[in-house]
Amino acid sequence: MASSIKIIGIGDNGKESLLPIYEKWIYESELLLGGERQLAFFPDYKGEKMVIKNGLSKLVNQLANEKRNTVILASGDPLFFGIGSYLASKLKNVEIFPNLSSIQLAFAKMGERWHDAKFISLHGRPIRGLAQKIDGEEKVAILTDEGNNPAVIAKYLLNFGMSEYEAFVCEHLGGEKERCRKMTLDEMADGQFLPLNIVILKKIANSPVWALGIDDNEFYQRKPDKGLITKKEIRTLSIAALKIKKDSVVWDIGTCTGSIAIEAARIAKEGAVYAIEKNEKDIENCNENMKKFRADFTVIHGKAPDGLEQFPDPDAVFIGGTAGNIDAIIDICASRLRNSGRIVLNAATIETLTKAVDHLKRNHLHVEITLAQISKSKPILDLTRFEALNPIYIITASKD
Repeated sequence: MASSIKIIGIGDNGKESLLPIYEKWIYESELLLGGERQLAFFPDYKGEKMVIKNGLSKLVNQLANEKRNTVILASGDPLFFGIGSYLASKLKNVEIFPNLSSIQLAFAKMGERWHDAKFISLHGRPIRGLAQKIDGEEKVAILTDEGNNPAVIAKYLLNFGMSEYEAFVCEHLGGEKERCRKMTLDEMADGQFLPLNIVILKKIANSPVWALGIDDNEFYQRKPDKGLITKKEIRTLSIAALKIKKDSVVWDIGTCTGSIAIEAARIAKEGAVYAIEKNEKDIENCNENMKKFRADFTVIHGKAPDGLEQFPDPDAVFIGGTAGNIDAIIDICASRLRNSGRIVLNAATIETLTKAVDHLKRNHLHVEITLAQISKSKPILDLTRFEALNPIYIITASKD
């Protein structure tokens, strides 16, 4: 085991960003690891240099058996979306010495406090789901990469109508090429940027607010035969039955307008939602609703159960349509459902109810049924009467 492993944060200006004692430790070490950019700051280093690439598990195995005194160079603060916490949790004798993070430097340049900001990393991560993570936040700091650069991020946000934000873009903070600019999203979408950058978004106008239980008439729906949507009251009860958490993986089978998937995505902001729909026109409406309600999730064209193998194992499954494949769909959902997961299925007929409950029980799931009989007020002259909605059986199956 290594006699010592020091993880030292370093800025874009190299040695100038280091305390003298940190530089002393680096030159006294026998093995120096880091990215190519960080290692290039020490051309006169006498020990062995090693570039850190993908595969941190291999690095952990190597360092666990390393006998030499080792220094690992990391950009900025190694504990802020960096490798510091991972390595410290896997190895002994690890000491961490942070530098100023790019976030701190960017907010300092902007002249804004940063303790109340939301932080998101798109570095090496997909942009999918960013809309619901950002929506309504007053201040957002985004770590970027070459693929998810400021121009790509701006175009993405504009696609979801998030024009209430202005941007502050900082490039090569602390380095010779440092540049910081306040920009509109339109300007950022057309801009050119140096590889190392960070984006801060600040809300300068109100965002639309969508509470749980979005009104049915707010959704784009199939015309002229409107009504192929899980009604607001039933949708709210079904969402509650799914017990979605902020990091849940949710399936919506037969998503149609996307109403369930959209409400789920706005709850599972740190999770992911996957939807499938057999009708191409409904997918078009679903895509429009995703933009309107700022819910970015994966939706595919297909007839379940075909296509479900593309999705990761779910914590919650809503079955809104089966197209005659109820047995096969339940079998796959039950086999893939994670521990403590839940399946919710809405049935309008007693035949569907009986078949669904029987098959869920065959898959050793605990089943509960709620019969929702809802009436809504309707004016008649200067009076008020109630009009009944179709009774719906809300079937909830849990894997405890």
